[in-house]
Amino acid sequence: MAQEAENKDSIGALQDLIAKCRLCPRLVEWREKVAREKVRRFADQEYWGRPVPSFGDPRARLLVLGLAPAAHGGNRTGRIFTGDRSGDWLFRALHKAGFANQPISVDKNDGLRLRDCYVTAAVRCAPPDNKPLPQENANCRPYLLRELELLKRLRVIVALGRFAFDAAIDSTGLKEPSSRRPKFKHETELELSGGVTLIASFHPSQQNTFTGKLTETMFDRVFARAKKIILRSL
Repeated sequence: MAQEAENKDSIGALQDLIAKCRLCPRLVEWREKVAREKVRRFADQEYWGRPVPSFGDPRARLLVLGLAPAAHGGNRTGRIFTGDRSGDWLFRALHKAGFANQPISVDKNDGLRLRDCYVTAAVRCAPPDNKPLPQENANCRPYLLRELELLKRLRVIVALGRFAFDAAIDSTGLKEPSSRRPKFKHETELELSGGVTLIASFHPSQQNTFTGKLTETMFDRVFARAKKIILRSL
């Protein structure tokens, strides 16, 4: 129990550190500009406007890795994948697979709890056009590396989109390194170092869900597979 409490405190301290980060001038300017100007539908709300902490169970065996917070999602609510359509898809799928106590994520006080699951992003600030620069990605990498160290029971990473897929490989390393970068494809599975399985998924962005590139059945299958791998490892 003492070890669990220490791990939880360490992850909490890391998230406090992330929320104060100002390493990337372009991202600082953008996230704060969005928080000031807002959009009409959220004009009466106070935006978070800072780096968005990760969220979930510090003893998780499943890590969900995204690209970055949405300008009017996580950048508004202060919780990753919360308050936007992508989050609606993600937490609905996690609930179906038994990783979340409810299928919705509206704000930080909505009662959502994750079980055996931790949700994070490669970049912690909302970037213009959802496109972080290489240096911004590099600046955020130590936070992800530290999370991977702290999540000592980790067995599966679900990477949402190509950017997250590459970030997972770069941060963890392949079990059998090769000179060629593995191709990103929905439901691709790779073995990473340390006995972790990487599962690739299309990102649940509106661009993918509205066009049918990603369906609920396809998305649910990813988390059902993740759960099967975790149970097999017991």
